[in-house]
Amino acid sequence: MTIEERIKNFLVDEMEINPAKINPDARLKEDMGIDSLEVVDTVVFVEREFGFKMKSEEFKDIKTFGQFVDYITERVG
Repeated sequence: MTIEERIKNFLVDEMEINPAKINPDARLKEDMGIDSLEVVDTVVFVEREFGFKMKSEEFKDIKTFGQFVDYITERVG
């Protein structure tokens, strides 16, 4: 399973986001409805799933699903 698929599965299963809304250009807050509490859950998911610490502040700079996937891909290598 790719990094993108793992993230998408988390967003669909845990955040109950409609899979049709998830695409590289989808904005995390505006289009997918991820709020500040869900940011915390997402940061915990990243740490657990990908094995590195992500600060909530770093998440603020990530605007789209595609940027989120790229960020994790760069960190995981």
